[in-house]
Amino acid sequence: MDTQDPTAASNTAASSTGEQPLPGPTQLAVPRESYVHDTVAIDAALAASLSSQGNNLIPQTHNDIFAAVDGVVNGNGALPLGMVLPAHPPLPAVGATPTLQPANGHAMSADEIALYDRQIRLWGMQAQQKIQAANILLISMKALANEIAKNLVLAGIGSLTIVDDHIVTEADLGAQFFLSQENVGQNRAVAAAVQVQKLNPRVKVFPDPGSIMTKGASYFSDFDIVIATDLRPTVLAFINTATRLHNRQFYAAGVHGLYGYIFCDLVEHDYVLKRDKGNVVTNVGPESRYRSVIEVKTQKESAKTIEMVTKRDLYSTWELVSETSLLPEEYTKSKRRLKAVTPTLSCLRALWSFQTQHDREPGHNKQDLEWFTRLATHNHNLLSLPSETLRSEFLRSFLQNINGEVAPVTAILGGQLAQDVINVLGQNQQPIQNMVIFDGNKMEANMYPLHPNDNLGRSQLESGVSLSMGQMGQIPGNAEQQPAAFPQVFVGGVDIAMPAKAM
Repeated sequence: MDTQDPTAASNTAASSTGEQPLPGPTQLAVPRESYVHDTVAIDAALAASLSSQGNNLIPQTHNDIFAAVDGVVNGNGALPLGMVLPAHPPLPAVGATPTLQPANGHAMSADEIALYDRQIRLWGMQAQQKIQAANILLISMKALANEIAKNLVLAGIGSLTIVDDHIVTEADLGAQFFLSQENVGQNRAVAAAVQVQKLNPRVKVFPDPGSIMTKGASYFSDFDIVIATDLRPTVLAFINTATRLHNRQFYAAGVHGLYGYIFCDLVEHDYVLKRDKGNVVTNVGPESRYRSVIEVKTQKESAKTIEMVTKRDLYSTWELVSETSLLPEEYTKSKRRLKAVTPTLSCLRALWSFQTQHDREPGHNKQDLEWFTRLATHNHNLLSLPSETLRSEFLRSFLQNINGEVAPVTAILGGQLAQDVINVLGQNQQPIQNMVIFDGNKMEANMYPLHPNDNLGRSQLESGVSLSMGQMGQIPGNAEQQPAAFPQVFVGGVDIAMPAKAM
């Protein structure tokens, strides 16, 4: 049996006990320099844009926020940040030897069973076999992808392909623990793959130094799950369209200093929840617009009656979720829930809109600050969120964090995304639905189901709401052109029309 290094063994043990894998010493390096904006200009822009919205410009503080990492809670019932323990893990009888039954063509050896024993006891033999048969594509190898790769490789997936056409720079060494000084000047995927492979020799790791936009749509059909990190929204939209065409599951994630997100499009995903049968009857049928019960079975286990409920979740594309989808009725009908929604969601959608229009991040100039503020205010109103929750101090903090990499944040989001991938492969846990937003000010990662009022699941592609694959690889080098009908934004009681082209 192969041995693992102490850090890998520690993280494997953490996965088996339901804890978040602990970051290694090199993960806590000083993060990359964030954007720093002129405070006078931003104060003027924010005050002008928010004054008519009735906002109380109350400063926010976030002193010693990372002292509360261990106390992170999900304020709206989102998935836990660490490993999720099944209510009834399929434990083998004392002294029994697990059955070597192949799943997806993969039969486990005695050495593999011994190596993954704790994981098998956590989520079962069948789920582990599915994990070992999975081929995962990871696009863009930065700090967040480091965490995702570490957790998936230690879990024992079949193969991991890393695509990244960027060269390692000094800035990459700040928060990425797979790279060192000697890798500067090398391809980022190739350099990281060497260290990733050392975590688990049984996993096949393939580096690809090419650009993802040169692959073509059929390239994605070779993978079970595609994960894209820290990419522009236009690129994510093209990748998601390709995964939809080949019915592949897709994740997108990104971090901006203290803030970040996880998005997933599983198209239509079935999973089985095993639980004690209660007094309330579980009926077959819809639970919401995006979730339904399709089958209910019961079985006896000792003196208990166990209920096995098969559910189906429907998903929406990145393009719809990131731009126009709204919060569900359970939010819009509750002022309390709307007030609890983090303004990070509005700011992220404003950033994605800005990047799509200008093919860059907001700059240090007054015009960019005004544009971003208008976009954030518009998205906040579109989501029906109370204006007082979008404060000038929060907007300033978000802008200062754009493109930053903070190791504890990447560890939290990377661990949660990797755990959801494992849950999806095993099909025995409820997956993310469909957007997780991390707010470092509150140390919360809340889940929000964002969908359009139209079709969900496979019917979205059939009805033509996604981008045409004829556009694959045609991302313009300069996307300054504005959409033909950008929504009107009222600032200070004045209708402000966006110019056709950024200055």
